[in-house]
Amino acid sequence: MHSFIIGNNIDMLKFFARNRAFDREITPLETAAELAGELFDRGYSCTKAVLQATTGSTNSELLAAASGFSCGIGKSGCLCGAVTGGVMALGLKGRDKQSGKLVATFKEAFQTTCCRGLSKDYRWMSKEHLANCRKITVATAGMVEKFQSNKR
Repeated sequence: MHSFIIGNNIDMLKFFARNRAFDREITPLETAAELAGELFDRGYSCTKAVLQATTGSTNSELLAAASGFSCGIGKSGCLCGAVTGGVMALGLKGRDKQSGKLVATFKEAFQTTCCRGLSKDYRWMSKEHLANCRKITVATAGMVEKFQSNKR
């Protein structure tokens, strides 16, 4: 067990277990960032929230495949799951060449892409930690949405 995982893992499992299918209509004025925040609030992991909000996909196999990337890839604290979800979304939308720009923009905004580094100031799964992850998830979905609309 990594020292990165602090606190009760059961709480983390309960939090992420609430991620039932989210298939309501998206209003035209709703941004991917807003939707990612709503999905995160409903219990979606950072990876799934960014992926679904930026692709509109409710494909259960796709979302299941994204599950292992949350909490820094398999709870290891490595690459942030929001970044991973964003890279997956860019690839699905044929914008994979924007992936490096997403990572660079994320790193510029948050100084690191490492979940452990992004979470270092918080007790794992505390209210403050989840608020920070939500903020990062929302920001990342906004970045992905921007890169999806870039013509280059």
